[in-house]
Amino acid sequence: MNKNQPLAYRMRPGSIDEIIGQEHLLGDGRLLNRIVKTNKLSSMILYGPPGTGKTSIATAIAGSTDTPYKMLNAVVNNKKDMEIAVEEAKISNQLILIMDEVHRLDKTKQDFLLPHLEKGLLILVGATTANPYHSINPAIRSRCQIFEVKRLQPEQIKTALFHALEDQKRGLGAYKVDLHDDAADHLATASAGDVRSALNALELAVLSSPPHTNSGTISISLAVAEECIQRKSFQHDKNGDAHYDVLSAFQKSIRGSDPDAALHYLARLAEAGDLISIGRRLIVTAYEDVGLANPQAGQRALAAVEAAERLGFPEARIPLSNAVIELCLSPKSNSAYTAFDMARAELLERGTPDIPAHLRDSSYKGAASLGRGLEYKYPHNDERGWVPQQYLPDDIKDSQYYFPKNNSKFEKSFKEVYNKLKNK
Repeated sequence: MNKNQPLAYRMRPGSIDEIIGQEHLLGDGRLLNRIVKTNKLSSMILYGPPGTGKTSIATAIAGSTDTPYKMLNAVVNNKKDMEIAVEEAKISNQLILIMDEVHRLDKTKQDFLLPHLEKGLLILVGATTANPYHSINPAIRSRCQIFEVKRLQPEQIKTALFHALEDQKRGLGAYKVDLHDDAADHLATASAGDVRSALNALELAVLSSPPHTNSGTISISLAVAEECIQRKSFQHDKNGDAHYDVLSAFQKSIRGSDPDAALHYLARLAEAGDLISIGRRLIVTAYEDVGLANPQAGQRALAAVEAAERLGFPEARIPLSNAVIELCLSPKSNSAYTAFDMARAELLERGTPDIPAHLRDSSYKGAASLGRGLEYKYPHNDERGWVPQQYLPDDIKDSQYYFPKNNSKFEKSFKEVYNKLKNK
């Protein structure tokens, strides 16, 4: 074992029994556990956040079987490297191909791999941080089972830390280390589920701390741990799938009228510096979820977004947080856009029935002879500003799309007018 390699790399599990966490995949009786123990491995894709052990699980799976394996990276390795892997597979009758960043396979590499996956000559074990349902070619994906790898919990990360301290061969067992409880807690929580980050911070703490002159013990206090990891690891890829999960949770928290949750997700988006996505989501939420229950919310949300764009971060957080709280605590109504969706659905189902003759264009010469516009009643000529007449085509004249809500003063007033005009 090369001691110059990072601790996290050295501590990679050699078999599935050494893997910490991921019980939903590798616990007794779980599918992946059964697949490995029966030596019936098939192509698969492991996806999840950075530092959760995808590649480690892939190598542990491969190491737990009798089949030889080879590790490649979809970005670094080229088609020639894959051709070599195929030749090795032919010699051994089968090869497990561990492919890191599998979502980065270009079309040429995918086309090369497909027939070998189809024949079973290669068993692909791909690892990626991207959601494979969004980022991986369907032809590859259809030949693989999909397994989601989840962030480790703090207690699981602490287990990995103490295991590394005890391991004489691969870990830090050659050192006499006193890792304080509060320091271990900090490394476990500040790493935000990334065991690689926690292990590398531990190694930095041990190697940078002088041993006690008498006992030879290296003491890792909370202060030392804080220096080595500095802050909670913030993982947010603006182009990744997790980004859309945050945006989804952001809007759903506003829709659910939970300002605390909405502000949490706003902070995550703001920390990533993604002002454009925040603005777009706030504006659409104002119209989609608040809608006619508070018609001014859309205008105020737009004003807040424009102010935030002029200010930039960190000041942009001020108008944005105002808008978020107002939208959260406003009454909600989706009646307007659902009315449109109903109108469109009927249009797609029933086609385009003839427009009533009295509503058709009558501005051209000869329109009257065709009966265009002859019976049209001009509302402004009536003191009420409204006259009863049919506007929908005959085939759908009784259709109703707009169903007003009752949970705000605005839409209650709209409902009163609507019912009066419809003689309800």
